[in-house]
Amino acid sequence: MHLKIRTSDSRLVHTRSLLFVGFDQNFDGSILNFPHLTSAYQCVLEQNSFLAFVWLGELVGKLDTYQLPYAVIFDLEWLIQDQFRLTQQIQKHPDLCSVPLIALARNGLSFDFSAFMTHGVDDCYSIPIEWSMLERRLEFLNQFKPRVLEASNKVKREAFTFRIPLAKRIFDLAGTSLAIILSVWIWLPVMLAIRLESKGPVIYRSKRVGFGYQVFVFFKFRSMHVGAEEYLAEVSHLNKYSKGADNRGPIFNKISGDPRTTRVGRFIRKFSIDELPQLINVLKGDMSLVGNRPLPVYEAETLTRDVWSERFMAPAGITGLWQVSKKGKPDMTAEERIGLDITYAKNGYSMFYDLKIALQTFQALVQKEGQ
Repeated sequence: MHLKIRTSDSRLVHTRSLLFVGFDQNFDGSILNFPHLTSAYQCVLEQNSFLAFVWLGELVGKLDTYQLPYAVIFDLEWLIQDQFRLTQQIQKHPDLCSVPLIALARNGLSFDFSAFMTHGVDDCYSIPIEWSMLERRLEFLNQFKPRVLEASNKVKREAFTFRIPLAKRIFDLAGTSLAIILSVWIWLPVMLAIRLESKGPVIYRSKRVGFGYQVFVFFKFRSMHVGAEEYLAEVSHLNKYSKGADNRGPIFNKISGDPRTTRVGRFIRKFSIDELPQLINVLKGDMSLVGNRPLPVYEAETLTRDVWSERFMAPAGITGLWQVSKKGKPDMTAEERIGLDITYAKNGYSMFYDLKIALQTFQALVQKEGQ
């Protein structure tokens, strides 16, 4: 069955197209107060995976009226029966991969959200769901999902540039210059020790996600053996963080007693010496001295829900509220950590607040590795 529900207004230039897959004609009963009869939305119902993908391809293939669907919303039971073939096809498409994919679960059907994420599903809700809540989620995903995908080199979008406020930038340049002058005598011995102990580059580079999901190349002194990322799954049982109580919580990776760490790495981590190359990131404007820690792409992809995404509204920083707070609370949960990031995002950007955190950082600088 292929059914289109359109409004009486045929001008679809400013109309948001929604594809509902696996629902019957009473699909709107799954979403409370859904304005599908207004001129703002074009709703399409489809039961067949192949025809759904054909419709999506036709929509983006019209050069004169090019538009991406606002979202694809699946019946979860249908999605499981389809073995996620359609979501996998959408993931591989160069344009459709940035379209939000939402699953709705009916009749008390339980679901493991983290497992569905591997198949491209951005979020899953039990029905009925209030449209206002779903709409806020879709607005966020349509704005930021393309930037997360860019971090994975799956799509190429226009460069997104965040400019740090002038007063904060002056504070950063002054503080960074002083930090480099005071620490320059450490750099060469550390680089030599890393080189002598193990093969590989002295500076570790990785893609990190900062303000507004902006992606940049992040620098650290290498503290692990080369190729350590490939063995993350094997040490995941040592992770200090875990999923939230609803099994959808964010996943950070902080491995206690990480066996992938070199002897030099354990020493420079204990005294936070491995962070020194990030002063280069600050000079370049990628980061600030004080902010929220930039996250690896695989962690940032788990933090796209509305409440969590607020932590990306602050600049990436070498130190921040989380770092100075964890000293007395080594068992801090992932949710508590995000809460601190959000607090800084809402209350930060003042030189006084940044200076206070910077001074507290010195007190928390020397800490047991793994805490």
